[in-house]
Amino acid sequence: MRQRISRRQFVSAVTAAVGFGATMTVAAESPCKPLDDLMTGFLANHKLPGASLAVGRGGRVLYARGFGWADVEAKKPVQPDSLFRLASISKSITGVAVMRAVEQGCLSLDDKILPWLGELVPVEIPDARWRDITLRHLLQHTGGWDRDKSFDAMFRAVPFARELGVDPPAKPEHIIRVMLKKPLDFTPGERYAYSNFGYCLLGRVLERLDGVSYFESVRRRVLCPLGLRQLCLGRTLKEFAHPDEVTYYATAGTTGPSVFTPNVGQQVPWPYGGWHLEAMDAHGGWIGSASDLVRLAMSLDPQSCCPLLTANGLKTMWARPSGAAGHEPDGRPKETHYGLGWFVRTLPSGDKINVSHSGSLDGTSTLFVRRHDGFCWAVLFNSRTGFNPETMKFDVTPSKTIDRAIHQAVDAVREWPSL
Repeated sequence: MRQRISRRQFVSAVTAAVGFGATMTVAAESPCKPLDDLMTGFLANHKLPGASLAVGRGGRVLYARGFGWADVEAKKPVQPDSLFRLASISKSITGVAVMRAVEQGCLSLDDKILPWLGELVPVEIPDARWRDITLRHLLQHTGGWDRDKSFDAMFRAVPFARELGVDPPAKPEHIIRVMLKKPLDFTPGERYAYSNFGYCLLGRVLERLDGVSYFESVRRRVLCPLGLRQLCLGRTLKEFAHPDEVTYYATAGTTGPSVFTPNVGQQVPWPYGGWHLEAMDAHGGWIGSASDLVRLAMSLDPQSCCPLLTANGLKTMWARPSGAAGHEPDGRPKETHYGLGWFVRTLPSGDKINVSHSGSLDGTSTLFVRRHDGFCWAVLFNSRTGFNPETMKFDVTPSKTIDRAIHQAVDAVREWPSL
């Protein structure tokens, strides 16, 4: 077993590693120097272990590079095709799969969720409002759950398992059985409240619809048409990591109680047992490369060589929700709203939108953008925070911090190479 290093040793290793790793992966006279400089400087300034960035437009990946270390101790550099946990970017993947099924006539956004849950539904449901929840509600985060008011069901792996008398960690079907017995936090459709659990339910809809696993359903509907072979579901424990997957570094080297039998309660690094990634499949369980995410984003264009959705389908996926979910209390449209698996920001001109999704788990910070002018990019980090306490706080992730700077760096590139 590899010996764990102290926080001080790790921070020192990251500080040294970022500079060395950057010089190993970036050409001295790159035509994309604004992006190279941004990433190398960002990792060094915030003392981040590693990252990957890809940019594309018009069906071509124009830029794909790794920076820093995939594994600090082993001095293994991040490669352009290194795999990272995508966290909540997984919701965009699920949203596209559901919209494909809608356009293919297999689902309706107004379908109620309960008939799709089959034998998981008890004879008596304490909160009758469950019967009003639609697929549209789930996609828009208006289903009725508010983790700030109650809790996030997807991080109750041990208590939910014990409530049902099964070995931890709880699987999606266990979580659903428990949640069906609990009251909603608000009436479906009333307002927006980000809900991981709602996307867990959507994963089960795809399973029942196609009679296969959630992954296989998405593979057939989304990945195969695009030839994407690296995107897949991740595993929690490090011994099951994909060969091309990076190592994840917890905030300040912190640990938490394991949710896995037989080691429940024992202290483990948060990314490797503090929660159950397999149960997060449809809302946070995917791993992939930045390049494959860019290829997926570029396909969301009716003029692309392999469009996944029609113009009407895209319009529906990015449409503003009615009521409080899409509007301010005074009735004005919100500058940023949540569509069907995507954050949608309307630009000041009023006729252009940028769509995106970010992701965050301990050990992971990600960002996925499709800009109004066709540029698409994905940036992936193997830490949720930097290790420079002066520049990075727990609630300010690398992906949030770097967002504006990537827009500026993309605009500063004058000549794009062809990969």
